[in-house]
Amino acid sequence: MQNHIAYLLEHYGYFGITFALIGGIVGLPIPDEVLLTYIGYNVFQGKLSYIMSIVSAFVGAMGGISLSYLIGYKFGLPLLEKFGPKIHITEQKINRTKKLFRKFGPYLLLLGYFIPGVRHLTAYIAAVNLFPFRKFAVYAFTGALIWSITFITLGRILGENWTSVELYISTYSIYLITSLLVLSILIYFLWKRRNLLKRDIS
Repeated sequence: MQNHIAYLLEHYGYFGITFALIGGIVGLPIPDEVLLTYIGYNVFQGKLSYIMSIVSAFVGAMGGISLSYLIGYKFGLPLLEKFGPKIHITEQKINRTKKLFRKFGPYLLLLGYFIPGVRHLTAYIAAVNLFPFRKFAVYAFTGALIWSITFITLGRILGENWTSVELYISTYSIYLITSLLVLSILIYFLWKRRNLLKRDIS
Protein backbone atom coordinates (compact mmCIF):
# COMPACT_ATOMS: atom_id res chain seq x y z
CA MET A 1 0.00 0.00 0.00
CA GLN A 2 2.88 2.34 0.81
CA ASN A 3 4.15 1.95 -2.78
CA HIS A 4 0.76 3.00 -4.16
CA ILE A 5 0.68 6.06 -1.91
CA ALA A 6 4.24 6.97 -2.88
CA TYR A 7 3.31 6.67 -6.57
CA LEU A 8 0.24 8.85 -6.00
CA LEU A 9 2.25 11.62 -4.37
CA GLU A 10 5.11 11.42 -6.86
CA HIS A 11 2.93 11.67 -9.96
CA TYR A 12 -0.04 13.77 -8.82
CA GLY A 13 1.28 15.73 -5.85
CA TYR A 14 -1.23 17.87 -3.99
CA PHE A 15 -4.04 17.06 -6.45
CA GLY A 16 -3.46 13.39 -5.71
CA ILE A 17 -3.89 14.05 -1.99
CA THR A 18 -7.18 15.84 -2.58
CA PHE A 19 -8.71 13.23 -4.89
CA ALA A 20 -7.52 10.29 -2.78
CA LEU A 21 -9.18 11.74 0.32
CA ILE A 22 -12.40 12.49 -1.55
CA GLY A 23 -12.54 8.81 -2.49
CA GLY A 24 -11.52 7.65 0.97
CA ILE A 25 -14.17 9.69 2.77
CA VAL A 26 -16.90 8.57 0.35
CA GLY A 27 -16.03 4.98 1.23
CA LEU A 28 -13.40 3.65 -1.14
CA PRO A 29 -10.87 1.29 0.52
CA ILE A 30 -8.16 3.90 1.00
CA PRO A 31 -6.25 3.95 4.34
CA ASP A 32 -6.83 7.64 5.06
CA GLU A 33 -4.78 7.93 8.27
CA VAL A 34 -1.88 6.07 6.68
CA LEU A 35 -2.07 8.41 3.69
CA LEU A 36 -2.11 11.53 5.87
CA THR A 37 0.73 10.31 8.07
CA TYR A 38 2.82 9.40 5.04
CA ILE A 39 2.17 12.90 3.68
CA GLY A 40 3.53 14.23 6.97
CA TYR A 41 6.59 12.02 6.53
CA ASN A 42 7.12 13.56 3.09
CA VAL A 43 6.87 16.99 4.71
CA PHE A 44 9.55 15.84 7.19
CA GLN A 45 11.75 14.87 4.22
CA GLY A 46 11.20 18.25 2.58
CA LYS A 47 9.38 16.80 -0.44
CA LEU A 48 6.06 18.51 0.33
CA SER A 49 5.02 21.82 1.88
CA TYR A 50 3.40 21.52 5.31
CA ILE A 51 0.78 24.22 4.64
CA MET A 52 -0.04 23.05 1.10
CA SER A 53 -0.35 19.46 2.31
CA ILE A 54 -2.84 20.50 4.99
CA VAL A 55 -4.81 22.63 2.51
CA SER A 56 -4.93 19.77 -0.03
CA ALA A 57 -5.99 17.25 2.62
CA PHE A 58 -8.62 19.61 4.03
CA VAL A 59 -10.10 20.28 0.58
CA GLY A 60 -10.20 16.53 -0.10
CA ALA A 61 -11.84 15.68 3.23
CA MET A 62 -14.27 18.57 2.83
CA GLY A 63 -15.13 17.49 -0.71
CA GLY A 64 -15.56 13.85 0.28
CA ILE A 65 -17.82 14.58 3.25
CA SER A 66 -19.94 16.99 1.17
CA LEU A 67 -20.29 14.45 -1.63
CA SER A 68 -21.34 11.81 0.90
CA TYR A 69 -23.99 14.18 2.27
CA LEU A 70 -25.27 14.88 -1.25
CA ILE A 71 -25.51 11.16 -2.05
CA GLY A 72 -27.36 10.53 1.21
CA TYR A 73 -29.71 13.45 0.60
CA LYS A 74 -30.51 12.53 -3.01
CA PHE A 75 -30.76 8.76 -2.76
CA GLY A 76 -31.35 8.04 0.91
CA LEU A 77 -30.65 5.03 3.09
CA PRO A 78 -31.91 2.28 0.70
CA LEU A 79 -29.08 3.00 -1.75
CA LEU A 80 -26.53 2.93 1.06
CA GLU A 81 -27.88 -0.39 2.35
CA LYS A 82 -27.85 -1.87 -1.15
CA PHE A 83 -24.42 -0.77 -2.35
CA GLY A 84 -22.69 -0.09 0.98
CA PRO A 85 -21.25 -3.60 1.43
CA LYS A 86 -19.41 -3.22 -1.88
CA ILE A 87 -17.37 -0.37 -0.36
CA HIS A 88 -17.07 -1.97 3.10
CA ILE A 89 -20.07 -0.16 4.59
CA THR A 90 -22.01 -2.95 6.30
CA GLU A 91 -25.52 -2.86 7.76
CA GLN A 92 -24.00 -3.28 11.22
CA LYS A 93 -21.87 -0.14 10.75
CA ILE A 94 -24.88 1.77 9.42
CA ASN A 95 -27.05 0.84 12.43
CA ARG A 96 -24.27 1.67 14.89
CA THR A 97 -23.71 5.07 13.31
CA LYS A 98 -27.46 5.82 13.26
CA LYS A 99 -27.68 5.17 17.01
CA LEU A 100 -24.61 7.30 17.69
CA PHE A 101 -25.91 10.12 15.51
CA ARG A 102 -29.24 10.27 17.33
CA LYS A 103 -27.36 10.84 20.59
CA PHE A 104 -24.29 12.81 19.54
CA GLY A 105 -24.96 14.08 15.99
CA PRO A 106 -22.87 17.30 15.93
CA TYR A 107 -20.05 15.77 17.99
CA LEU A 108 -19.97 12.74 15.73
CA LEU A 109 -19.58 15.00 12.69
CA LEU A 110 -16.75 16.80 14.44
CA LEU A 111 -14.86 13.81 15.84
CA GLY A 112 -16.09 10.93 13.67
CA TYR A 113 -13.07 11.31 11.36
CA PHE A 114 -10.98 9.70 14.09
CA ILE A 115 -13.16 6.56 14.17
CA PRO A 116 -12.41 4.20 11.26
CA GLY A 117 -15.64 3.00 9.68
CA VAL A 118 -17.68 5.84 11.18
CA ARG A 119 -16.29 8.83 9.29
CA HIS A 120 -17.48 7.20 6.06
CA LEU A 121 -21.05 7.12 7.35
CA THR A 122 -21.69 10.29 9.34
CA ALA A 123 -22.51 12.42 6.29
CA TYR A 124 -24.88 9.80 4.83
CA ILE A 125 -26.69 9.45 8.15
CA ALA A 126 -26.82 13.24 8.64
CA ALA A 127 -28.45 13.66 5.23
CA VAL A 128 -30.93 10.84 5.78
CA ASN A 129 -31.92 12.48 9.09
CA LEU A 130 -32.39 15.81 7.23
CA PHE A 131 -29.67 17.49 9.29
CA PRO A 132 -29.38 21.07 7.85
CA PHE A 133 -26.40 21.36 5.50
CA ARG A 134 -25.17 24.67 6.95
CA LYS A 135 -25.05 23.21 10.43
CA PHE A 136 -23.57 20.01 9.02
CA ALA A 137 -20.82 21.98 7.25
CA VAL A 138 -19.78 23.87 10.40
CA TYR A 139 -19.11 20.67 12.34
CA ALA A 140 -17.95 18.43 9.48
CA PHE A 141 -15.54 20.93 7.93
CA THR A 142 -14.06 21.83 11.32
CA GLY A 143 -13.54 18.12 12.00
CA ALA A 144 -11.92 17.70 8.58
CA LEU A 145 -9.41 20.44 9.36
CA ILE A 146 -8.55 19.06 12.82
CA TRP A 147 -8.18 15.53 11.43
CA SER A 148 -5.96 16.63 8.53
CA ILE A 149 -3.69 18.73 10.75
CA THR A 150 -3.43 16.00 13.40
CA PHE A 151 -2.19 13.17 11.19
CA ILE A 152 -0.02 15.23 8.86
CA THR A 153 1.64 16.79 11.90
CA LEU A 154 2.12 13.36 13.48
CA GLY A 155 3.84 12.12 10.34
CA ARG A 156 6.05 15.20 10.30
CA ILE A 157 7.01 14.80 13.97
CA LEU A 158 7.59 11.04 13.88
CA GLY A 159 9.66 11.15 10.69
CA GLU A 160 11.15 7.74 9.97
CA ASN A 161 8.86 6.20 12.60
CA TRP A 162 5.66 7.39 10.88
CA THR A 163 4.45 3.79 10.37
CA SER A 164 3.94 3.37 14.13
CA VAL A 165 0.87 5.61 13.92
CA GLU A 166 -1.18 2.81 12.36
CA LEU A 167 -0.50 0.60 15.40
CA TYR A 168 -1.44 3.38 17.81
CA ILE A 169 -4.67 4.04 15.90
CA SER A 170 -5.83 0.42 16.10
CA THR A 171 -4.84 0.12 19.77
CA TYR A 172 -5.81 3.45 21.30
CA SER A 173 -8.33 5.12 18.96
CA ILE A 174 -11.37 4.12 21.02
CA TYR A 175 -9.84 5.66 24.17
CA LEU A 176 -8.89 8.82 22.31
CA ILE A 177 -12.31 9.34 20.75
CA THR A 178 -14.09 8.63 24.06
CA SER A 179 -11.95 11.23 25.81
CA LEU A 180 -12.55 13.78 23.06
CA LEU A 181 -16.29 13.11 23.10
CA VAL A 182 -16.53 13.53 26.88
CA LEU A 183 -14.44 16.71 26.71
CA SER A 184 -16.62 18.15 23.92
CA ILE A 185 -19.84 17.42 25.80
CA LEU A 186 -18.38 19.00 28.95
CA ILE A 187 -17.36 22.14 27.03
CA TYR A 188 -20.82 22.35 25.45
CA PHE A 189 -22.64 22.16 28.80
CA LEU A 190 -20.29 24.71 30.38
CA TRP A 191 -20.88 27.05 27.44
CA LYS A 192 -24.65 26.54 27.68
CA ARG A 193 -24.62 27.14 31.43
CA ARG A 194 -22.60 30.31 30.96
CA ASN A 195 -25.13 31.65 28.45
CA LEU A 196 -28.02 30.86 30.82
CA LEU A 197 -26.27 32.72 33.64
CA LYS A 198 -25.76 35.73 31.37
CA ARG A 199 -29.46 35.75 30.52
CA ASP A 200 -30.44 35.56 34.20
CA ILE A 201 -28.14 38.45 35.07
CA SER A 202 -29.46 40.60 32.21
